[in-house]
Amino acid sequence: MNIHEVIQRPLVTEKSNIGREEQNLVTLAVDPRANKHDVKRAVEALFDVSVVEVRTMRMPRKSRRVGKFVGRKPEWKKALVRLAEGQMIEFYEGI
Repeated sequence: MNIHEVIQRPLVTEKSNIGREEQNLVTLAVDPRANKHDVKRAVEALFDVSVVEVRTMRMPRKSRRVGKFVGRKPEWKKALVRLAEGQMIEFYEGI
C-alpha cells in the first residue's frame, strides 16, 4: 500500500488535543486496509518523526437520517500514534 494512501486525515478533537499535549499522541483517520506496520511506516516517512507505538481501532457504522430517508455512514479506522519524546506534528501551523 502506498504511504500517501494510508493516512486520510488528522482527527482534531478536544480529546485528541489532550492526548497530544499530555501523552504525545497523534490521532489519525487511516485506510481500513492498513495495519499497524503500514501506519508506522507512513507517519515516519511523511512527517520525519520517530514512532514509538501505534494503536488502531475500527469505528463502527452509524445510521444517519435525512428527512424520511435512513442511510448508513461507512465503517472507518482510527490510529493513535505515540511519538518519541520531544517530537511532535503540527497540523495547523501559524493559526
